[in-house]
Amino acid sequence: MAEVAERVASTARRPPNVLWISTHDINPDVGPYAGIWPGAEYAHTPSLDALAAAGAVYELAFASAPVCAPSRSAILTGCHPTAIGTIHMRTKAAPPPEVRLFTEYFRAAGYYTTNNVFTDFQVQTPPTAFDECSTSAHWRDRPDPDMPFFAMFHSSITHEAKLYLDDEAFAEASTAVPVGHRHDPTAAPLPPYYPDTETFRSTWARYADLITQMDAWAGALLRELEEDGLADDTIVVFWSDHGVGMPRAKRWLREAGLRVPLIVRWPSAVEPSSRPELVHLLDLAPTMLTACGIPVPPHMHGRPFLDATGAPLEPNDCTFGARSRIDEQEDDSLTVRDARFRYIRHAHPDRSPMQHSEYPDRFSTWRQLRELAFADAVSVAGGSTERRLDDAQRSTFAPGRPAEQLFDLSADPHELHDLSSDPAYAADLDRLRGALDAWASRYAPEWPIDEAALIESWRPEGRIQRTAEPEITVVDGVLSAVCRTPGASIGWTVQEPGVPRVLSDVEVATGAPEDDGRRWNLYASPFRSHGADPVRFRAWRLGFAPSDEVVVQDDHSDADRTEGAS
Repeated sequence: MAEVAERVASTARRPPNVLWISTHDINPDVGPYAGIWPGAEYAHTPSLDALAAAGAVYELAFASAPVCAPSRSAILTGCHPTAIGTIHMRTKAAPPPEVRLFTEYFRAAGYYTTNNVFTDFQVQTPPTAFDECSTSAHWRDRPDPDMPFFAMFHSSITHEAKLYLDDEAFAEASTAVPVGHRHDPTAAPLPPYYPDTETFRSTWARYADLITQMDAWAGALLRELEEDGLADDTIVVFWSDHGVGMPRAKRWLREAGLRVPLIVRWPSAVEPSSRPELVHLLDLAPTMLTACGIPVPPHMHGRPFLDATGAPLEPNDCTFGARSRIDEQEDDSLTVRDARFRYIRHAHPDRSPMQHSEYPDRFSTWRQLRELAFADAVSVAGGSTERRLDDAQRSTFAPGRPAEQLFDLSADPHELHDLSSDPAYAADLDRLRGALDAWASRYAPEWPIDEAALIESWRPEGRIQRTAEPEITVVDGVLSAVCRTPGASIGWTVQEPGVPRVLSDVEVATGAPEDDGRRWNLYASPFRSHGADPVRFRAWRLGFAPSDEVVVQDDHSDADRTEGAS
């Protein structure tokens, strides 16, 4: 961390600010992708249209996993979830010691970092990750208006659960879309793997309504940036964590599960463009560090796709993705995608692509697919040839699938025709097999991953390991801190403990940071003590319990440990 601080301090120019605007559960179904992604022109997105008109639209951007927490763990660490233990949904991981939430590198470099407010990163978020992590976190709260900021805002407006609200609740969730401007279900551009029913059409129209609602929210943030005179000094990035929350999309290693919108507006005058290179969302962390003159740590798996001037760097040849356990669904698959083909490898080809899953099986689209499949089965058993679903629609919940699948996305964008057994594509199949083998040998060498063994390695016999307390030395009033736990981050504060806030079940499940009302500074290098106030230190290692608190007394010579301090 000291190296980061020194590097940025020596940078002559003022580093740019960074604003991330993220949403849940959408494909590139926004206006800037019209002509790039089928049906993107359906949703009304004036704010994102304007953002793209002054920036770059990445045509081929992909999540590392088709579900939120594993995907976001990749984005916030710059690492493949298969390699750091975050691929299983809502596991509480203890990643390798070198792995940190990358915002700490921004804090160490003097940035004011905020998160409003989602923390579903597969780890308990340490207080060292952000200056402020709350529903009110904002760049406007930084102590010095000249201080550069890294601010993240996450919207849940487009989350799959919102698609299936009752009519009254849905109207309240989409107030930015006037009744006369609601998307027409009869015009919904349904993908062909969905049955053409009122249920699917109305759900797709609601999906577009929520995108428009989210667009209004994003537009408000962009206006605030303009009002503060910061638009010309700020890199703006818009992204979604994975694809739409409907069958054969979210939770599937398909284009509809992994392909996402990614729009980047540079602070300086850069020509608007549509960028064809392949991008992983986990490339965002090293790209933002590079753009702001902060060294990219060598353990990161992502690679920057822009330099500090906004110029493109060498692109990826392929992107990779994986899925493992999602809720109670036990499945393990890997995929590689180049500019034309997607190859998928299933560890359990005998398992249905649409296993029972308690959470989404409540939703109307999932229920209707199963009902139509049941009706078809009864009809066929009775001797009828009439069916309500075609082959592509039935394949979503088939009893099994091939161990390998290959799709030519240039000719077959909806991945309806598996070419894995077609001799004409044998060379492409072998090439992508080899690419996935090489990637897996490095980032998923023991695939499929035994989650129970992984958890036991993190928490032997169910015991959470504790981070060692920081060791403080004081020389001439200058405080230095180290921690014996590899990978630990150290925080310090002069505030006394308050009353810990009780986290909700959702906050606990999604890794919200502990909160006793104190703001913790990230320890990046030795510093001079602050007046007569005692300085309190604590250490956090991802996946471990935090350390006890160490208090350096007024005379800066005695270090006392406060057992169990929060």
